[in-house]
Amino acid sequence: MESPRTLEALTNDLVVEIFLRIGSPADLVRASAACVAFCRLIANPSFLRQYRSVHPPLLLGLLDPYGDIEPTETPHPSAALAGAVARAADLRFGEYFPSSKLSGYCVSDVRDGHVLLTITPYLEDDEDEKLVPDLAVCDPLARVCLRLPPIPDDLLASVQVQQQDLVHYSCDTFLVPSGDEEDVTSFRVIVMMRSTQMLVAFIFSSTTGDWSAGSPFSLGSLRIPYDNIPSYAYGCFYWKVESENRLLTLNMSSMEFSVVDLPPGPDRSFVIMVEAGESRLGMFSLINHGTTLCYAIRQIGSEKSNQLEMDSVIPLPEGYIYFRIHGSYEGHILIFGYAFSEDACFALEIKTMKIERVCRKWRGFCPYFVFLPSMSQRRI
Repeated sequence: MESPRTLEALTNDLVVEIFLRIGSPADLVRASAACVAFCRLIANPSFLRQYRSVHPPLLLGLLDPYGDIEPTETPHPSAALAGAVARAADLRFGEYFPSSKLSGYCVSDVRDGHVLLTITPYLEDDEDEKLVPDLAVCDPLARVCLRLPPIPDDLLASVQVQQQDLVHYSCDTFLVPSGDEEDVTSFRVIVMMRSTQMLVAFIFSSTTGDWSAGSPFSLGSLRIPYDNIPSYAYGCFYWKVESENRLLTLNMSSMEFSVVDLPPGPDRSFVIMVEAGESRLGMFSLINHGTTLCYAIRQIGSEKSNQLEMDSVIPLPEGYIYFRIHGSYEGHILIFGYAFSEDACFALEIKTMKIERVCRKWRGFCPYFVFLPSMSQRRI
């Protein structure tokens, strides 16, 4: 009599491949509850990073500077689940600082489920305003918050920035997208200080708990608008230079600024750089006074790096006078349409070029993308 066949034990690699094909985060959570081994595999940051690359997080809506959310509306596919998840998120950021004397806080940026807050403390009559604002990073779904240490005075002095220079500087603060990093629970914060003549960037790493500084950069005649939100691709931040077909870049590996020329063409009022795959940069730009959205691809690090490989016009929603584009987030860019009757915010998926309406009105410009609560780790 033939002995019964037995199934060979599945390797962890095969189990991971099976779990990556589970489309519903809720079903994935049920699988994690089956046994300790499954739970350990699914909770691993490396697996969560892979799952995230295959199954994008939900777009809950837009956060305004005060932490209020404008939820995603139907017919957007995230609308039904977004409403429930938004109710589970704790966006009352002031409750994270019960023993602190604050005059207020402001949402500066949102990336990878983290919310960056700029904190304004009460100042006594004999206290001077700080050169660099207090900062905190929160995870509303995990309901945790970390207040960042101040930038050390000796680090500020090392790049010729001192307290008496306060009136000559302004600060931009934003988060660094996690990208393909293995540890999806860590985060980095950039403080970019600018005067009329100089830029310098400071970076905080949650892994080390320390601040570091990049090389100061002389602006010369370059003008970077203060409301110009940077885009991020392949480890670099990009800002459009005002009234010029050039970009200011910040390389996160070297922490150095540089300026690159855009290919010849029409004056581009807004430019967003994205990852187009195969070492190619995608470039979205608005021309014709904000009425036409163009997309082009350029090769990185070759003789053709300053030439457009492809240039196309993307049809925009009808019924709007003009548009603005804003940042790149989780494989999307935001498009704001302005009309006489009713404005609206749209999200364009970079991979498919599909445009979907997010909401009809908005007060903020920070899109809040998250996994379902049951898929969120304690990230801070």
